[in-house]
Amino acid sequence: MIYIVRGLMLAAFIFCPKYAYSQSGEETAQALIELGFENVRWTEDDSERVYVIENNVFKSSGVGVGKAIDQIQQTGLPTDGTKACCLIVLVNNVPRVALRLPAKAASAPTVSRADWQISNNLGDSWEKVKHVKSGNSSLFKPDIVLIPEFWWRNYRISVMYEVYLAFSPSLEISLWPGMKLGYQVVFPIINQYSQQYDKIRPGFVTLSQTFRLPARTFVTATVGTFSNERWGFDVRAKHFLPYERLSVEGRFGYTSNGRYDGWAYKAGTKYWTWTGTLAAEYFWQPYNTTIKVSGNRYLYGEYGIRGDMMRHYRYASIGFYAMLINDPGFSIKPANNGFNGGFTLQIAIPPYRSKRKGYIPHVKGGDFTTRYNAGNEWYYGRNYNARADDNYRNNIDYNPYFLKSELLNY
Repeated sequence: MIYIVRGLMLAAFIFCPKYAYSQSGEETAQALIELGFENVRWTEDDSERVYVIENNVFKSSGVGVGKAIDQIQQTGLPTDGTKACCLIVLVNNVPRVALRLPAKAASAPTVSRADWQISNNLGDSWEKVKHVKSGNSSLFKPDIVLIPEFWWRNYRISVMYEVYLAFSPSLEISLWPGMKLGYQVVFPIINQYSQQYDKIRPGFVTLSQTFRLPARTFVTATVGTFSNERWGFDVRAKHFLPYERLSVEGRFGYTSNGRYDGWAYKAGTKYWTWTGTLAAEYFWQPYNTTIKVSGNRYLYGEYGIRGDMMRHYRYASIGFYAMLINDPGFSIKPANNGFNGGFTLQIAIPPYRSKRKGYIPHVKGGDFTTRYNAGNEWYYGRNYNARADDNYRNNIDYNPYFLKSELLNY
């Protein structure tokens, strides 16, 4: 009798290999959920096994994706030599980037992070898995993002520097795939700028929707109250060329002036203006550096060109900018014949790892940003940020080449 049972078990193993693989895939998906990853899915067919995750655990995308890859390599690779493995990473439930392991590499005796190929091109992998029910959904679960604000300027002869320091946590909730509600409250700590900044008040109050269009194009539309005392709507589109080190970007905003006086918002309705940007960006891989050239229309109707060079590290970005604007013909003339420049420093603040527990608000570290304006131009060449997380760090986080660098150096 024992030989009959062993024979049946052997036959099941030989003729039903998909069942064995399915167990491995399901166990890996559960392990990813236990690590804290959200919106986890998986499926497989005759050509590949596909996993999906969203990283809201680790501040660094490279650290988070690296942890997921390590788990998949440990317990979830197809090993029959005929199937590839794919990991799709979401941002606010929108597919952002795909990491692929060819079938030959997946079945090799040893597999390393360097074997994975990274691209914004999802192929047909997302179509296979997008209708699979996800585990550990992020929808309607609140995040609290800790954001410090620091401004400084050398604007008056009688004072060396004027500074402004505030603590501005932001509440963020994902309402459906791509849609995010943001509500920020500003708590002033030091204010040497103006009395209007003395009061506790809201900051960014926004609704934004992100779409992924065909051919590696991402569009985000935002309405609400923005930085630099603006309110209105903003649309941004970024397209990665097949040579994915190079991307092009277009941005359009239609805003009016307005500001919070405590909790009351004083919205201007007469002085609506449009702003726009056309830009090209190159990622210089050996140095994890982005080089960006843009043409812009700014808040006072002036036009200009700008160049940015930013080098990115795991938890910091630092770089320089230079810009030239025209004279719009107003009574106030641009300083330095319209030429200006300076540097920008952005640092990710702790916690660098935090795991969500149900619907209890999840506390995440934000980004600290400071800029130096060498030309002392405070009137022209100004624009706004449309969201609290609209910054260099979040814009570079899932660049395929930056992500590859992070995976290999962690």
